Amino acid sequence: MEMTKSPVLPLIGVPTSIMQIPGTNFKAHISGQRYINSVNKFSKCTAVQIPSLGKSFDYDKFLERFDGILLTGGRANIQPHHYEGKPFPPDEIIDPERDETVLRIIPACIKKGVPIFGICRGLQEINVALGGSLHYRINEIPGKNDHRMLRGENITEEDIYKLRHYVTLTKEGFFHKLADKQEVLVNTLHGQGIDKLGDQLVIEAISDDNVIEGIRIETHPNFGAAVQWHAEFRPEREENLLSRKLYEAFGRAAKKRMISR
Repeated sequence: MEMTKSPVLPLIGVPTSIMQIPGTNFKAHISGQRYINSVNKFSKCTAVQIPSLGKSFDYDKFLERFDGILLTGGRANIQPHHYEGKPFPPDEIIDPERDETVLRIIPACIKKGVPIFGICRGLQEINVALGGSLHYRINEIPGKNDHRMLRGENITEEDIYKLRHYVTLTKEGFFHKLADKQEVLVNTLHGQGIDKLGDQLVIEAISDDNVIEGIRIETHPNFGAAVQWHAEFRPEREENLLSRKLYEAFGRAAKKRMISR
């Protein structure tokens, strides 16, 4: 019986977060299931985890094996010494290995033409890697809304990812052309946000309280984009059309790289 070969799909690397396993002394390399599933389903690629090993590993040549990099959200915030920010409080959760890993990977991806798609913390990582800075707590800035995740005993997943505010897309920008509209309703689950915009970056989306919600790497030779909202939550819904279109564009860029390398 002749076996049917599965098609070769672009390979997407997903740098992990390092988190303590509750009730143990062990730590694990973790990536959210929705991020992996959305890459597989909507980008039509194969997602694999890249362990965040920080300075102990040379990612430069390693990146040549990948057709794209997805930078996910994460529980920990980027440590402020990477952007000359004020020190965190002692109880702030940090992930120094992921910080060191992604802040080295991002410039290498741009140099090598490896597509990058950032979500939530991923947007912040791209901004910091390219010389930008972050607000620590947006909700404490006068005139800004509270963009943090809803919490409480009876909060459901649908409550957490509820579409909560509009973003305005830059006219004739990349996001605008994908969405074919200039305003999009998005979810919001972040405490930090962009302060100073990094070099090589252009704004693609901004909220009604002037928080940067979407960026594009202008100098990237293939695909470099990121959003502050959680695009991985149900991109199949019509209300999340732009998120789905971004995953699809990321997949096309990854396929282009796979064919060319």
